[in-house]
Amino acid sequence: MKSRLNRLISFLGSEGGATATEYSVMTGFVALIIVFGVGLFGTALNGYFGDLTNGLKAALGLP
Repeated sequence: MKSRLNRLISFLGSEGGATATEYSVMTGFVALIIVFGVGLFGTALNGYFGDLTNGLKAALGLP
């Protein structure tokens, strides 16, 4: 019985789980930043190609 109690105390005192949780939260934030950045870049790129298309249409006299 004492062995189980010692293992439980050792498990609860371990910081390995806390470290894994911290890394998972940090990974989630990095993923959100990447998604947000790619979304902004995609919007800017879409605007650039839209302007390029309009310029080519105007230069070629297309409707």
